[in-house]
This record gives sequence, C-alpha cells and structure tokens, in this order.
Amino acid sequence: MPGAIITGSTKGIGKAIADMLIANGFDIAICARTLADLEQQQADYNRRYPGQKVYIQAVDVADRYAVIDFGRQAVAFLGGALHILINNAGLYFPGNVLDEEDQQLEYTMQVNLYSAYHLTRTVTEALVQTPGSHIFNMCSIASLQAYPGGGSYSISKYALLGFNDNIRMELRDKGVKVTAICPGAVWSNSWEGSGIPAERIMEADDIAASIWNAYNLSPRAVVERIVLRPQLGDL
Repeated sequence: MPGAIITGSTKGIGKAIADMLIANGFDIAICARTLADLEQQQADYNRRYPGQKVYIQAVDVADRYAVIDFGRQAVAFLGGALHILINNAGLYFPGNVLDEEDQQLEYTMQVNLYSAYHLTRTVTEALVQTPGSHIFNMCSIASLQAYPGGGSYSISKYALLGFNDNIRMELRDKGVKVTAICPGAVWSNSWEGSGIPAERIMEADDIAASIWNAYNLSPRAVVERIVLRPQLGDL
C-alpha cells in the first residue's frame, strides 16, 4: 500500500485530503490537536476501508519535539515508505503587524512554518527512498501578496513558500517532487454566520482534487505551484 502523512487532518482541507487519499488506496498517518476528533476519524475510516491502516497521534505542532516524534512514529507505522507528505497544519489570526498581539508572530511561525520544517526534515529519508514521492506544502494566496489584516499570518505563509521553493531545489535530483498549494477562501465552519454564501467560496474537495491531479503526473513533470481562487475572485 502507498503511504501518506497529513497534518491537521480532522477539519477542512486536511480532512478532505485524508478522505481523498484513503479512498484511493493509501495507508495514512494523521495528526491534529484533539485526540477525540482523531479517534472518530480513525473509526470512520476503519469501518469504510477495513483493508487499510490508519495511524493517529494527537500533536501540538507548535512543539518541535512532538512534531519530530510524530514523523518518526508515522514512518515506522508506514513501513519506512512514504509516498506523500502533506504539510497542512496551520492557524490564522487577523491583525496588522504594528498592532497585533505581542508574540503573535512567534507562535504563528511555530505552527505555520516550523512544523513543516521539522516534519519534512524528519521524514526526508523515507521520501528519498520511495520512488515517486511528493511533498505538498499548504501555503496561501497570502504567500503571494500582502493584504490589510494579514500581519503575522501572511508573513508566515510567505516564509512557508520560501521553505517550499528551497526544498524543491534540494530534492529535485533525488526524485522527490515538491509543490506549493496557494488557495484563496475555502469553505469551513469558520465562515458560518459571516453572511457570505457557501457558493461564493471554494470547497475543500477542490484543493484535494488539485493535489491528486498533481501527484498523478508522469515522473518527468512537476507542478511547482498551484494557485486556486474562487471563481468570482478573492473575498
């Protein structure tokens, strides 16, 4: 069975990606902060896909040692082979650089950038040893252009895109593909009550489908960056 690791797997984009991968025959290792949510997700997968394996671990991705431990445990669970790594875990706090809360940048960077950095470094050997392996980093349109209220979030996503581009350069001659995913607004529970209709916002399944299409290209081609926006433009 091919194997995949997905961080932030219990909601939104991460959940859609995990659903898509297990439906296509992958064994998966997933993490999130809340163990109860992970256990529910695992039970659902075990019922629907009894022939596949699901590893769960509650992880605070702001803790580098917890991230590293998860990477090691996940690779061991998957038998040392790793076909897809999805660095999806992240958080968003609105605010401007000059007036946001103290320490907001540090914490946002720990979650949005350092988690991807430490997990990728931990599992690189497994990726290099697995033919056709692929890393997807969940960046954002906030990685591409500053905007009012972006603050530390936008800074962290710019940095994640820089990380993505550097590891692509470092791993391309080792057969590991690396793709940055840069989505605009994607529907989640946080949009409920906003007054914005769901039809105005992309679905999480749209992001999962773009990842699946990029993964299934021939070994001779790589999609370096995917930018997705709502059909009517950014909000």
